Amino acid sequence: MNVAVTSDVIARLHEESLRAHPEECCGILIGNEDRIEEVIPAANVALEPTRHFEIDPATLLAAHRAARQGAGREGAGKVMGYYHSHPVGRPVPSATDCEHSTGDLRVWAIIADGQVAFWRDTGNGFSPLTCHIVGSVARNDLNPNGHPKVHPNASPE
Repeated sequence: MNVAVTSDVIARLHEESLRAHPEECCGILIGNEDRIEEVIPAANVALEPTRHFEIDPATLLAAHRAARQGAGREGAGKVMGYYHSHPVGRPVPSATDCEHSTGDLRVWAIIADGQVAFWRDTGNGFSPLTCHIVGSVARNDLNPNGHPKVHPNASPE
């Protein structure tokens, strides 16, 4: 399965991860169809934010409410999924992430080790998504080799 992600979203996910470090950042992915175009950062209200994440419920409700109110309007985004970082580790779902799999088929972005990986919540864990970067990639979103800072399952369009 594929998901298109704007280069601005990739850059923002890296920024949020760095800003929150050593805690996990978290937030909401907004877009349409299979294209993620925006992130909404949220406070991590987990009891142990260096090891877990919990999206602030008020931010989550507001994002769903805004998407519902914009439904049917051209350009209005919907909640495509969620993101969080793993300050220590890899950009793959952890055992805790898998325990919280709901089967809602939403996209999860995980930022870790200078990379972003995208996953689909299947209810039986997560399946990897191939990420296609759309839009121009900013210089600060490139690693020292000049390549976008995304997980190897990502490919620029």
